[in-house]
Amino acid sequence: MAIPATFALVFLLLLAPICFTVAYTDLRGMRIPNWSVGLLTAVFVLAGPLLLPFETYLWQLLHLPVGIGLGFLFYLAGAVGAGDAKFAGAAAPVIFLPDLLVLLMVLMANIIAGFITHRLAKHTALRQLAPHWESWEAGKKFPMGFCLGGSLMIYLLLGALLGS
Repeated sequence: MAIPATFALVFLLLLAPICFTVAYTDLRGMRIPNWSVGLLTAVFVLAGPLLLPFETYLWQLLHLPVGIGLGFLFYLAGAVGAGDAKFAGAAAPVIFLPDLLVLLMVLMANIIAGFITHRLAKHTALRQLAPHWESWEAGKKFPMGFCLGGSLMIYLLLGALLGS
């Protein structure tokens, strides 16, 4: 993987609480809070220059407007919610371009596993552990923050283990 192992490990530790929060708030209320997206961006802006060569940092930082722009287009097309688009855009600087295929495979597997897990829990006694979650009653909508946060953590874990 192209992501530096040290960068991946440090960012895994820094971003895991944000990713867990995003997954939880999306499951509970079908919302990804703006502060979590801002915090994700701030962590990269502040910690990135300490862990990456400056040229690499600037290149990765360029992923932010590109990621936000692509997320906005997906949102306009109705493919994702606004919070999902913002989270994915804010996470873009952490993703190294040569690893994009790995990330997409992780994301696709995580979407399938997350959807099946959510729907099984919705229709079993597990639902009683969190009976008031809005995601149970969201119809065809699905809390993608559950999968986006998990996918980012898995990518960073793989990077910490297999990174350059």
